[in-house]
Amino acid sequence: MFHLYRQTWSQPTAKRLQPLSPGQCRVHETGIKMICEYILQDGRRLGVRRVSSIDTAFVDDLFAKLLFKDVNGKKVERRTTVNHAMKTARSAWNTISRAHPGVFPPKNPFERMGLQSTSRETPHATFAELAAFRAKAIEMGHPSLATGALIGWELLQREAHIFIRFMVDHYRPPSRPDHVYVINYKTSTGSWEPLLNAKGAPLYPVLMAELDAIKQLRPTGGLMLRRDGSSQPWFGKGEMLTQVQRITKKIILAAGLRPELTFTSFGRHGGTTEASASGLTETQLMQKGQWSSTAAMAHYLHDDDEAKQDAQMKRIKRRVRQAKRK
Repeated sequence: MFHLYRQTWSQPTAKRLQPLSPGQCRVHETGIKMICEYILQDGRRLGVRRVSSIDTAFVDDLFAKLLFKDVNGKKVERRTTVNHAMKTARSAWNTISRAHPGVFPPKNPFERMGLQSTSRETPHATFAELAAFRAKAIEMGHPSLATGALIGWELLQREAHIFIRFMVDHYRPPSRPDHVYVINYKTSTGSWEPLLNAKGAPLYPVLMAELDAIKQLRPTGGLMLRRDGSSQPWFGKGEMLTQVQRITKKIILAAGLRPELTFTSFGRHGGTTEASASGLTETQLMQKGQWSSTAAMAHYLHDDDEAKQDAQMKRIKRRVRQAKRK
């Protein structure tokens, strides 16, 4: 089943316009290995069993046994990884059963497992922390990371969008000089975002100034953001962004910021939380961040005192207005 499933990764499907990215393939491979290499009581690998012998009771038991890993004698939960493994198996079963009707068991035991996400929350930065990070990044000779963080904050983008898929011709091309094309890396779709308001004033003055300057340095096109000094891509083999994460951590520590912050804290998580606190509607947030559901968007909205304070102040002001009418 998994062998046949791998063969579909390089092909577009009804749900996916483009092949899977290297990152998505890595996630699937991790899940496949976790499931197939599981050793059964008879000493065989689970990967050699026929799919027809697997039912919901077996899958539930498998999940429970994979959930904890022994680390130095202690059981450590790895819920996110196991969840991904179950989702990979679910997707593989659905994909292959549709391609081989009548010869493949139609009932998917990996469906409706009720998977729960980990309670770990990605830390989000404040606008002041974003400014401090950007200033230190420029000081340390990494202005492209400073610009990348601002792209993430303003346009609610993931690292992969910014450093792997953002091309020069996506920004103010001759056919759309007042727009930027924002790609959804996961779905390979995108939308043209306006850069000016109805009166022609810049909506992102700082970001536009930086991108305009970078674009002048890229007369032949290609990636918009490259490593400072070498002009090499920020991503490495398999589109890994290890260098972005490593240097970002150095900048965070040098700036005296919270050590738990990551590049994502300044981008999609921090920007989305600020956007929500600024009063954007649910629909506006979903359109700007290109989320397909409110459930997916909820992972990027974090508790924010300012938003809650503002909400309560609105209630208090309403009570005052009502009291005056009486």
